[in-house]
Amino acid sequence: MDPTDPLLERLRPLAERHAELARHLTQSEIIADREQFQTLSQEWARLDPVVREGAELARLLHEREETELLIRSAPDRDLGTLAREEQSRLDALIDACRLHLAELTAPRDPVESLSCFLEIRAGTGGLEAALFAGSLFRMYSRYAEHRGWTVDALSQHPGEQGGYKEIIARMTGSGTYAALRYEGGTHRVQRVPKTESQGRIHTSTATVAVLPEAPEGPGRIEIPSQDLRVDTFRASGAGGQHVNKTESAVRLTHLPTGLAVECQDERSQHKNRARALSLLTARLAALRQAEEDRQVHARRRDMIGSGERAERIRTYNFPQNRVTDHRIGLSLYSLDAFLEGDLTPLITALQAAQVQGASSTGGRSSG
Repeated sequence: MDPTDPLLERLRPLAERHAELARHLTQSEIIADREQFQTLSQEWARLDPVVREGAELARLLHEREETELLIRSAPDRDLGTLAREEQSRLDALIDACRLHLAELTAPRDPVESLSCFLEIRAGTGGLEAALFAGSLFRMYSRYAEHRGWTVDALSQHPGEQGGYKEIIARMTGSGTYAALRYEGGTHRVQRVPKTESQGRIHTSTATVAVLPEAPEGPGRIEIPSQDLRVDTFRASGAGGQHVNKTESAVRLTHLPTGLAVECQDERSQHKNRARALSLLTARLAALRQAEEDRQVHARRRDMIGSGERAERIRTYNFPQNRVTDHRIGLSLYSLDAFLEGDLTPLITALQAAQVQGASSTGGRSSG
């Protein structure tokens, strides 16, 4: 990086840290420590686009310097004109590069780097709603797989013919909450159920909630033991003989608020309790934030809604192979790929709309 440019000079420590992290991530002892490896990988991933853009700015500045030399020493007018045109093009690219770097290095919402809890519940539509909830969980799981995230189911209640009446999972990895924070709300599906003999299209719903995991350190909610009721029970669902022998599942009830969570995915009661406590802390943090905004319970209530067909943020229309996000008016005619986890185009559009402060983009369509 060119030390004569003030912006590049400010980026120099970030570039040095980026190189240091790259070295650390090749060391066997760090690779063997999963938690440390994940922490350093996330830091490297945050710095990488900044360093790459900084290198691009350095390249453009170098080209511009050479172009200025050419302008001063051009032997004829035509060559000088071409050089000045190139200078104008480089100036535009440099301005765009600086703007992008400003966006990359701007202070971020501290919760964006956090892991999150994903809660999906069947809404209106009975058996078909449970199947749709299952499809949504598979969709988010595939997206997580594409992003290199980890998905751990904490609690699940299967539907009678498949899918889920309710499933709660913890998602960890770089940018989980930042990517999924706008997924909360009522999702509507329009399709012909397998049990429909007349070929009629049915409409069902499922609700999604996304809560950031409470960070460690100052400000984290601490729950006194006297405010908790702990119940243990046998896990249900898949798990072989284990589910019939061990009361490993845990339900925690926060007595002052009545909030209750459960975790039954792990064989260890201790691990289930720890995960349930983390989820309960996240829910209490959401309530506290809502209270600070003078909207008690608003965040969670607004996110989950009632599950009625009229309340929706997104529609999945199978006959038209279309997914439409009603908040920004964007339709994608690639529902099959979307359900396989290709959420990036819509998530990027939602993030851009949030940055621009827009509630609608006027009904754009994309194939």
